Amino acid sequence: MDEQFVVDTWHYVLAKHAKAMCMLERELGDRHGLGPSEFEVLDRIVHHDRKLRIQELCDEVHLSQSALSRVVARLEKSALVSRGVCDSDRRGVFVCITDAGRARHSEALPTQRAVLTEIFADAPALSR
Repeated sequence: MDEQFVVDTWHYVLAKHAKAMCMLERELGDRHGLGPSEFEVLDRIVHHDRKLRIQELCDEVHLSQSALSRVVARLEKSALVSRGVCDSDRRGVFVCITDAGRARHSEALPTQRAVLTEIFADAPALSR
């Protein structure tokens, strides 16, 4: 594979990621009181339709355990999620979405999808 192609692709990915995160921060924050990471945590729980262990969420949202714990704490403070201890492993912690969390996710989902559609409209792999 051509090295310049790899470097150019990497720069493209970085630029798209930065633009997406800035737009998501602004749009989700202004309209729904959520940051991109908070939305992603809600989105992953809704997607799986079950409570998730912290480690599962770490793998899904690509945050460190400490960063994810801070995000979950903010969501818990806003009553959008709740935390509990795993019955089978008392050391494990799981996160459940609340009814308020499901409602906020439903309200924010079209905003998030619109931002992603705008950002990636010109992406070569997604051109149709």
